[in-house]
Amino acid sequence: MLANRGELLAKIRLGEDSFLELKEVRLAGGKIRGPAQDDLADELAAFANSAGGVLLLGVEDKAREVVGIPIERLDAVEALLRQACEDSLRPPLAPLIERLTLPDGDGNEQPVLRVEVARSLFVHQSPGGYLHRVGSSKRPMPPDHLARLFQQRSQSRLIRFDETPVMVATLADLDEPLWRRFAPQQAADKAPGLLQKLAMAAEDEQGSLHPTVAGLLMSSRAPQHFLPGAFIQAVAYQGSTVVPAGAGLYQRDAQDIVGPLDRQILSACDFVRKNMRVAARKRPDGGREDRPQFDLLAVFEAVTNAVAHRDYSMAGSKVRLRLFDDRLDLHSPGTLPNTMTPESLPYRQVARNEALTSLLARCPIEDAGLAVHRRHIMDKRGEGVPIILQRSLDLSDRAPEYRMKDEGELMLTIYAAREEDAA
Repeated sequence: MLANRGELLAKIRLGEDSFLELKEVRLAGGKIRGPAQDDLADELAAFANSAGGVLLLGVEDKAREVVGIPIERLDAVEALLRQACEDSLRPPLAPLIERLTLPDGDGNEQPVLRVEVARSLFVHQSPGGYLHRVGSSKRPMPPDHLARLFQQRSQSRLIRFDETPVMVATLADLDEPLWRRFAPQQAADKAPGLLQKLAMAAEDEQGSLHPTVAGLLMSSRAPQHFLPGAFIQAVAYQGSTVVPAGAGLYQRDAQDIVGPLDRQILSACDFVRKNMRVAARKRPDGGREDRPQFDLLAVFEAVTNAVAHRDYSMAGSKVRLRLFDDRLDLHSPGTLPNTMTPESLPYRQVARNEALTSLLARCPIEDAGLAVHRRHIMDKRGEGVPIILQRSLDLSDRAPEYRMKDEGELMLTIYAAREEDAA
C-alpha cells in the first residue's frame, strides 16, 4: 500500500484520507517532542481497526510538505514507534516500518519513516479507546459498530492464524530453495498454486496472493522482518539467577537465533550443547562415562514444541531460552489451546498451528546426534512431551515442570544433572 515513491508523493499533494496520515516529527534539545507515543498508538490502531493504511512521519500535514527527520534521530523515532505498538496497544501490533527519502520543496532528499499497517484480524484498543478511521481522521467507534467488528474478526480468526496471509509481504519474500523442499517431487503445479496447496500462500479479500504466517516462518531467511517475535532469544548465565547489569560478568553467552524455524531449532540445540557442562565419571568396570548437564534429545523436543505450538499472533513476543547452572528455562508465548492444562500435556495432543507442524514434519533433522531418534523434526505421534519428561528425569532425578505465567506464556523448566552425579 503506497509503497511506490511516485504514489507517495502524489498522495502527499492530495492530503490525508482514509488510508494516509501525515505527521511532522518535532524535536527540541535533541529530544522528540511530538508526536507523543499515545498519539501514534491511536493512529495505528485506527488503521488496524479499519482497512489498513500508511502513517508517514516527517511530513507536515497542513502544508503537505516533506520536512524530514534528522538522520541521527531515525533510530529514536523508530524506537518510539515500536514502543507505541508493543506497550500502548492491546493486543500489540507489528507494522512494517520502512526508512526512505523524499524530496522537500527545494528538491533536497529528506529522511522519512513509512509505517504500513495492515487490516488486523483483531480489534485493537489504544489509549484513546476503540478507534477507527473515518476519512482523514480517527473517531471512537459507536457501540453497535464495535460489536459488529468484534463479531466479524472473531469469525475471521476461525481460520488458523498460521494460515492467514501477511499483507505486508509478497511471494518474492519467500526463498524458492526453502519452499521447494516441501514440494512433492512429481508436482507439476506452478509456484503460486503450489504455495497455496502447501498453505504457504493465501489470498486476501481482494484476491491478491500473499505469503502466510507459516510460509514466512519456514521459507523466509528473515521471518522476523515481517513477524518481529519470530526468533529465539538464548542466554547462558553464570550461576542460577539473573544478576542485574553492573554487578560484574553475569552472561556467559547470548544469541538471537533467527532464520527459518527448522534452522532455529537446530541452532538452539547447538547453543545449549556449546554452553552446557559435560562431566565425566568412572563406571564400575573402570571405564569413563560422559554425563552432560542436559539431555540434548529432551532439549530438542522442548525447543521444537516451543516454536511449533507458540502463539504467533502475539506480536513482538519471542521464545526465550535461559540456561543456568542448575536448570534450563524455556518460555513460549501463548496460552495452552482448547482445554489443555500443564498437567494434561503428557496425555493429550492439540496442534495450534496445523500448517506449520505439517511443514516441520517434512523437515529432515540435519544433526547426526539427533537424527538417530527420528528422520524429521516434528513428531505427530504425541511422543515429544513424554520424551522430555522421562529422559530429563533419568538424567537429573528430577522431573521437568510446565507452568503458565500470567496466562500468556508457557514455561518449561528442565533441571540439570546433579553435580555429585556428574563428577
